[in-house]
Amino acid sequence: MTLVDTPNAKTIAELVEQFNLPIEKTVKTLLVKAVEGSSFPLVALLVRGDHELNEVKAEKLPQVASPLTFATEEEIRAVVKAGPGSLGPVNMPIPVVIDRTVAAMSDFAAGANIDGKHYFGINWDRDVATPEVADIRNVVAGDPSPDGQGTLLIKRGIEVGHIFQLGTKYSEALKASVQGEDGRNQILTMGCYGIGVTRVVAAAIEQNYDERGIVWPDAIAPFQVAILPMNMHKSFRVQELAEKLYSELRAQGIEVLLDDRKERPGVMFADMELIGIPHTIVLGDRNLDNDDIEYKYRRNGEKQLIKTGDIVEYLVKQIKG
Repeated sequence: MTLVDTPNAKTIAELVEQFNLPIEKTVKTLLVKAVEGSSFPLVALLVRGDHELNEVKAEKLPQVASPLTFATEEEIRAVVKAGPGSLGPVNMPIPVVIDRTVAAMSDFAAGANIDGKHYFGINWDRDVATPEVADIRNVVAGDPSPDGQGTLLIKRGIEVGHIFQLGTKYSEALKASVQGEDGRNQILTMGCYGIGVTRVVAAAIEQNYDERGIVWPDAIAPFQVAILPMNMHKSFRVQELAEKLYSELRAQGIEVLLDDRKERPGVMFADMELIGIPHTIVLGDRNLDNDDIEYKYRRNGEKQLIKTGDIVEYLVKQIKG
């Protein structure tokens, strides 16, 4: 174990950069308030330099005050005589709890409890006795699964529901009680839940989009079919068919968007892809000369020509199965 001057290294990142250390060979020390009645005011919690303290786990330690409260620099200096950037397990005058990963480390670097100094090459039991070991860090991708069936993967999610414990605050005010097994009235313990509908929409879009826009699943699309009539304001045939198909599809219980704007075809196509309506039919005089309607499936972009008399049945089959 070597005592090293580190006057400009007050964080793990600075220590790693200035001394070219692997971050996995560093330990960070966090001081928190001790439980009331303890003989020590603070407790030191150690995690590996590239890991983060799990505050929920830490708060459940019997030595630690609840709610978890980190010590101020003034409180730290009153106990350790060094600032937050120079803390470590060697000669730490308060109880120490280390994460399981830290317990398995050797030849690691940590603060020396002297301002501007760190110890390099620390080993448990040789340089400092192994303190209490506990699981106090956040998991990371690649950690062994608790069930022993593999390794953990980390995926981002979105919260779509909440459960709230209300306790007896409202039931006491309302005098809401129920008779218990002993025949005595007991105040109800209440809870409630809520579902964020708009969050469901956001989550669906995060899973269903491409470079052109949203790709709605049929089940939750605001419209299932978009009708794009080309130059309908100049072609009575296109306008008449567009309105007829709109009515027939609506009669089948299908949500339809009829784009009757006086816009260029390119704008109409781009807008429908941005909105992400699953099924699009394009009506134009050229295809109608052959009794055809162009159909496009938004998810894969495939196009095909379908006879005018078959289009409603085809769409109903695609949407309803």
